Amino acid sequence: MASLTLYPDEERLAGTDRLVFNLYLITGLVLFVLMMLLGLGMRWTQAQWLGVPSNWFYQLLSMHGAGMVGTSVMITTATMWFFLRKYVTLHLWAFAANYVLFMLGALCIIGAIFGGGYAALWTFLYPLPMQGMGMWSPGASALFMLGYLLIGVGSLIFYFDAAAGIIKVHGNLGRALGLQWLFGGTINQDHPKAVVASTSMVIANSLGILAGAVALVMSLAAIFFPEVKLDMVLIKALIYWFGHMYINAAIYMGVIGIYELLPRYTHRPYGLSRAFLWGWATTSTLVIIVFPHHLLMDFAVPHWMLVMGQIASWGSGFPVVVVTTWGALSNIYKADFKWSLPPMLLILSLFGWVTGGFGAFLDSTIVVNLTMHNTQWVPGHFHFYLLLGVVAMTLGFIYHVVGDRSPETVQSGLGGKVFWLYFAGALVFLFGFLDGGRLSVPRRMAERIDAWIFTDQVGAVGGTLVFLAMLYFAARLTAGLLQTRAPAGAGRAGAAHAAR
Repeated sequence: MASLTLYPDEERLAGTDRLVFNLYLITGLVLFVLMMLLGLGMRWTQAQWLGVPSNWFYQLLSMHGAGMVGTSVMITTATMWFFLRKYVTLHLWAFAANYVLFMLGALCIIGAIFGGGYAALWTFLYPLPMQGMGMWSPGASALFMLGYLLIGVGSLIFYFDAAAGIIKVHGNLGRALGLQWLFGGTINQDHPKAVVASTSMVIANSLGILAGAVALVMSLAAIFFPEVKLDMVLIKALIYWFGHMYINAAIYMGVIGIYELLPRYTHRPYGLSRAFLWGWATTSTLVIIVFPHHLLMDFAVPHWMLVMGQIASWGSGFPVVVVTTWGALSNIYKADFKWSLPPMLLILSLFGWVTGGFGAFLDSTIVVNLTMHNTQWVPGHFHFYLLLGVVAMTLGFIYHVVGDRSPETVQSGLGGKVFWLYFAGALVFLFGFLDGGRLSVPRRMAERIDAWIFTDQVGAVGGTLVFLAMLYFAARLTAGLLQTRAPAGAGRAGAAHAAR
């Protein structure tokens, strides 16, 4: 059956399709390296091994946050496009427009931070961007927000094109989600998991991006017309609706690679179940309304919103995480296959997603949140599901793609050793953050006191190992993506033994 073929013919790319796809992946790999370098510079500064001035530290923090979040979504959008186009008609112009607008937005953000001195962080919480106190101008804040708007418009173009293609095949988004089978009926086993996950993100992330656009336009109005005063709680709610949904979309689009690729390596079917459909239907609803857990300390927020956010926090991620983890582990249990880098990275991403998500679950519980939220526990849990979740998902996906084009690029035994270096380095790096949270070390601060230095230095060592491993991955994968397709038959053999 086709799902057990490592490289179905409809997945192979040529011409302009391949060019645009390569631009996404190579740009993503380069940006991951650069953003990790900025993060490493901040961690070394906190460890007192580097002397980045405080004003630059917060500029780097703004760039690192915006860059890692944006890059994660951009590169997992390529994952979604790569698989969804097999099942519905997607227009290359929409995919290319998203890339162009992302790059234009990125240039605006870079200009605002390194040219204009913007340092109000990736969340642009009102009224901080308007009050640069001489460190940055209102124009720099406006340029930063314009960059966000351009990126958001690009994402919406892609999502609307995907929605049109999905509706054309399945009739409506509800049927694409499989809602018709939730309470009975014979499930069509040919209904693609990629369509279910993609439909969920088309709905949820489009709403989040639109909420962010409202906040951005209102904030821009406040910049150019200072007499306009905004409701701080309303703006904060819109920003976190957008921000929380946007970074979650990176995980939920990236997980499509697990559904599509894992059964090809285990040579086992990965069936569609009612539990799977319920999981995605539930998460699709709850992830839209979960954002108030970012507002738990804001006493002016309506009480019902805080209750909603608390309940949704406990339930939003679990359905998809449980059905995905159970399905993936069942698929590999007693499977007769030889481990290679693509499945290794995909299974690692499940570990990062589940463990990092558990840390988020704890932090979203108000009793814990009151103590832990402004500590390094928070960057600990979200770096957990980014480094060992999203980045691992994308690396596994790209290694699979490269295995078809250039087997020799991914057959080096060094790749397996670097995998363990990346894993070990990430755990050390994350320990620095999480233990810092246990010790109540504050987050986001450039200036340090002696009592905090040990966890900072532990994190800096781990971050250095992660960065070195990522340099290797990025260089090897970029070289593989730039090579021509391997001769017929070589790709499958190469992929089956990729990076042993």
